[in-house]
Amino acid sequence: MLFNYNRFHRTVGLGMANQFTGVINTQVDRLDDYFHQGEENKRVHRMNDSLLNLLKSNFSIPDTGQKAVADTILVDSVKKVRRYYWLDAKVVYNTINFERNYLQLDRGSKYGIKDNMAVLSSDGAVVGVIVNESPNFSQVMSLLHVQSSVSASLKNAGESGRIKWDGKDPKAVYLEGIPKNVPVKIGDTVVTSKYSYNFPPDKLIGTISGIGNDPATGFYLLKVRPAVNFNNVQQVFVVDNLQREEQVQLEKDTEKKIEQQKRTTK
Repeated sequence: MLFNYNRFHRTVGLGMANQFTGVINTQVDRLDDYFHQGEENKRVHRMNDSLLNLLKSNFSIPDTGQKAVADTILVDSVKKVRRYYWLDAKVVYNTINFERNYLQLDRGSKYGIKDNMAVLSSDGAVVGVIVNESPNFSQVMSLLHVQSSVSASLKNAGESGRIKWDGKDPKAVYLEGIPKNVPVKIGDTVVTSKYSYNFPPDKLIGTISGIGNDPATGFYLLKVRPAVNFNNVQQVFVVDNLQREEQVQLEKDTEKKIEQQKRTTK
């Protein structure tokens, strides 16, 4: 009422109201920008998902130089065989303070998720491996899990070993199995090896932050700082090795075959 009947107070009042409205609008705009940015990030993540599936490293090209069967004509001599398929996902749950840490993703079996699929961060670094799934969600064994074991190699030297975690410091995992004649220095990059059934090769795991010895084996025990900030994992990619089952089955069949041969030669 005072604002309506007194010109001075009315002017001041309207100014205050406009200022208040401006503050509210600014906050609303910021909020809208925040959610818009979130949706934009999701859209970009999905776009990256699509682009990643086009990478040459996801395909293998059969060697057509030699053929075991005579008179066989290959219709497409440069035919590509897809090896890896990428799917984006959001982290809805994550722990880092236990000896056995897990993440939960908003993708499950109805999206094609299954055990042993690799999980990489939005930057393409190792997060963990799928170990269980429901129709809408999946559980990831984190790299920070005492039972986790990832085939890894030194990017420069090429020597391979295994990455494990001792259940203590979330900023340190350990590379085992590297002989002492291999040149190693602080800052060297550790990546997934070409021998992994789960992970595509050459995906970042971390960098060497300490060089020690494993008295039990006589090999190096290399301290590695993970590339992933496990305190803040939000968007990930689930990667399916489409040839994994064939590889695993071949390994099992070979072991069975060799055991049978051993029994028959006794």
